[in-house]
Parts: sequence; structure tokens; C-alpha cells
Amino acid sequence: MKRSWGALVLKAMGGRDFRLTVLDSERVSNTLHRLHVDGGGLLTAVDVHPTMWIRLWFDNGGRPHQRAYTLVDPDPTTGRFHLEFALHDGCAARWAGSAAPGDTIHATLQGSAFTLPDPTPSHLYVVGDSSSLPAVNSLLDAVGDLPATIWLEYATDDEKGLTHRTRTGQEVVWVPRLDDGRHLVETVQAALPVAVDGAYHWVACEAGTTRAVARHLRRGLGVPRHQISALGYWNAR
Repeated sequence: MKRSWGALVLKAMGGRDFRLTVLDSERVSNTLHRLHVDGGGLLTAVDVHPTMWIRLWFDNGGRPHQRAYTLVDPDPTTGRFHLEFALHDGCAARWAGSAAPGDTIHATLQGSAFTLPDPTPSHLYVVGDSSSLPAVNSLLDAVGDLPATIWLEYATDDEKGLTHRTRTGQEVVWVPRLDDGRHLVETVQAALPVAVDGAYHWVACEAGTTRAVARHLRRGLGVPRHQISALGYWNAR
């Protein structure tokens, strides 16, 4: 597939390219498909961090199209990891649903960066959805038994069956997607306490929802920027 000007820009910004190879393919649910892949040297070339993501390049009717995906359970000793795809009408979902062992795809690592807060937070507040659940799980794995409250937005009942890796002292609240995400924002606003010293807030869901929650944290609750990580994972428009 011919690479786009976007790929050239990412390369100029320090992006590193890898070729992934599909090892196994699994339909997890009506809304989720999982691939097991070999990273083509990715996991030995860079240090793995929680919530780490890469950009995959797809053929969309003869035009290159890129989407970002979180590395699920990356294993540097084998160089392998999983990728999870939401099933909908799109070139990425179509490719994942038909991918077979031996198939390959180009990936670019550029833009993914996250460091756990130091000192360790007193409490972790997470706002996400099914698209960011792999990143949420990697974050929960990294913080261990740290007390946490997690709000996860779901669009279908199937999504409520997806696995979350909470431990004792960590609470998950499933919130239906209503009013273009405003219901999630209002639910979080009503539940979040005033700014707590030492707490950390990680927000990753639909872009507009992410902005609204982050704005409430900063302006409504006065949470310092260094206690917030916010990234829009997809765009409803």
C-alpha cells in the first residue's frame, strides 16, 4: 500500500515503522475482535509503558488510513502482543475480521507516552469506554492494588461483558452512552469529589466527552494539570 503524506510527517517527527504479523485471530463478542501478533521487533526496540499504543495503516478503498490501537499484554520476551478491534462498518474492522495467520500490516510508533505519577497517587480516577478498556486494563495492571474508581461508558449490553482487571478496593461503574455522551459527563461530575491532594485522573473516551470531563476537573474542581491525563480516543463527528 502506498504511504500517505501523513506517514511522512510522522516519520519526520521521529515515528518508527514496524511490520506486524498476525499469529492468531479470535472473535471475542459480537462487538469485539482480537488478534495475536508478532511485533516485528517493536518490543525490543522501545521500552514498553502502560497504555502504550501504535498507529496501524489500512487500505481504505485504495487510500491509506491510520487508526491507533493499544498494545494488550505486550511480552518483550516473545515480542508478541494482542490488538483488540471494535466491530463496526470501517476498513480497520473489516481487515481485522478477515485477518488470518501470516497476514501483515504496517505500524508506526509515534505519540505514545505515559509515565506513572511519582509519588504514587492516593487514588486513581478513570473515565473510559470500551475503546479505551485495553488501556484502562494496562493502567490497572501497572498500579496494582491502588484504590481506584473507574467509569466505563457502554453503547451495547455486549460491552458490559468485556473484562476489566480490577482488584479489591477498585470500583467499576458502567454508564450507558446517552445524549451523545453527556450522561457520562454528568454522572462523573456528580460523583467526583473536590480536588484531592495526591489523586490522579486519567480520562480517555470520545473526544468531546474527554474535553468536557477534563474541563470540569480543571475549572470546576481546580485539579492541577499534573494530576490529569486526558486523551480523546475517538470522535463521534
